[in-house]
Formats: sequence, C-alpha cells, structure tokens
Amino acid sequence: MAKGQPESLATFAATARNDGKKPQDIGLEATPETKGLPTDPKEKADAATKVLREGVLKKDQGAEKAVDALPDRTRDAKPRR
Repeated sequence: MAKGQPESLATFAATARNDGKKPQDIGLEATPETKGLPTDPKEKADAATKVLREGVLKKDQGAEKAVDALPDRTRDAKPRR
C-alpha cells in the first residue's frame, strides 16, 4: 500500500523546525510527521468559502473560526532536534 505524498504544509513546518533545512527523511513519500490528516471535505470547503467571501465582501463571514476548527499540521508538532 502506498504511503502517499507528504503534505506540503507539514513539510514546510518540519523544515522550519530544522533550522530551515528540509529533514533528510522527508522525500517523495509521507512520513508519520508529514502524512495528511483526515479532514471532512465539507468542512474544508466551508472554511474556504468563508475566507473567499470575507475577501470579496470585506465583512466578517466566520472564516477565522472555520479555519481554526480544521486540523493544523504546524501547531502541535514536536521539534526534531
């Protein structure tokens, strides 16, 4: 079974925690640190819609709350050192 590709935001976060250098164990296949997180596509679509509506309407549409409710790969990861 294929592991899948690493999630780009998780790769960027791992790189930032590694003094700006991509860790050598991050390649073309996802690691436990960079694998995608299961997320309801409807929640992602709802958050994206709210972000875009706020950009167009210049009024609060609840985007911040919707985005904060999604899993964040960069927030709880442990440093690699």
